[in-house]
Amino acid sequence: MSHKNPRTGNSQSSTIVIKLGTSSICDEETNLPLLSNLSLMVETVVKLRSLGNRVVLVTSGAIGVGLRRLNKDKKPKKLSAIQALAAVGQGRLMRMYDDLFSQLNQPIAQILLTRHDLADRTQYLNAVNTFSELLSMGVVPIVNENDTISVSEIRFGDNDTLSAITAGMVNADYLFLMTDVDCLYTDNPRTNPDVKPVEVVEDVGALKDQVTVSSPGSSLGTGGMVTKLIAADLATAAGVTTIITRGSTPKNIISIIANLSNVDDQNLVSYKNPSLIPLHTRFLAKNNPMMDKKWWILHGLHTGGTVFIDEGAVKAITKAGQKSSLFAAGIVKCEGNFVTHQAVKLIFEKFHVNENGEEIPELITVGKGLVNYSSTEISRIKGCKSNEIEKKLGYADSECVIHRDNLVVILKDPEY
Repeated sequence: MSHKNPRTGNSQSSTIVIKLGTSSICDEETNLPLLSNLSLMVETVVKLRSLGNRVVLVTSGAIGVGLRRLNKDKKPKKLSAIQALAAVGQGRLMRMYDDLFSQLNQPIAQILLTRHDLADRTQYLNAVNTFSELLSMGVVPIVNENDTISVSEIRFGDNDTLSAITAGMVNADYLFLMTDVDCLYTDNPRTNPDVKPVEVVEDVGALKDQVTVSSPGSSLGTGGMVTKLIAADLATAAGVTTIITRGSTPKNIISIIANLSNVDDQNLVSYKNPSLIPLHTRFLAKNNPMMDKKWWILHGLHTGGTVFIDEGAVKAITKAGQKSSLFAAGIVKCEGNFVTHQAVKLIFEKFHVNENGEEIPELITVGKGLVNYSSTEISRIKGCKSNEIEKKLGYADSECVIHRDNLVVILKDPEY
């Protein structure tokens, strides 16, 4: 199957990441594995591979399988108990995948990740290189969060987010988020008969004002449609076309990708033959995706603290074409305990006067970056000029607090 690659417009194979949720793997009532769903997914992955594509599978289900193995009915709330169930279920889940893929002579590999694994640049690049080698060997990597050792501060929180991180790491062309509905709707289709499908999304931020996505995931899963929108936002920022479609009909993936060759333009805005394509929601990849390092800073790193900056600093680091580094002179205060080279969030505190004459603060997120000084050092040098840093600290490791190469600006409107 030859089709236009969404990144290049050329007719060539693609790298595809498929995220399979717990509800597509385990029965919500009995926790028994849904072998028919899994078999169809395995057949689909192998078919995609035979057509020349590289495929990564991001899976949930370890906790559900663990519940079944220990004959428990409900997922516990205690973190250590959940981690124990994941430890029981993870091996059995991989054995199930290996049994199914082995029937079609397809080798697989297990990759367990936590956000902590990606916080170090070297470890991040090692993971990227491992993915690259596995894919070049014709192996299907099967990715899951390492629930056995993750703690609340460093967990991805749901495998939708993990799949988006993975898609960015492997420079994927497509991310498929398989769920229990055909696509994203304007409201919950189970309770509102007047809902309408959302077929194409160009701006995830604008979409949040148009649809209702407050319903949670299944009793076994951690996600819902909210986490899928977050994942779509992350993946499209990395240049990955993201698609939501029904998990019980995985062969739809093949039809969707095949018909993407029939789009009117390289931006995948419309299809020539929409009647041939199963219902789904497609999130268009950004035309100017973030470079790998900045995407890693924004999405791969745990945020260690917050640095509050003044209006002058906001204008300096957001001005188009002249984006500056962040200097100590523009820093108002910092919160949290963080060390040098850790990631921090940048916040501008804008004040509004209400009808009672009271000043009400509005916190505006400006960006995220890697600091050259610790929280203790920044508290001492905030508001200072660069040539005053050595006098304050007794040394000056850098003239700026965050260099522009290590700074990701996410504030779209410089007028706030």
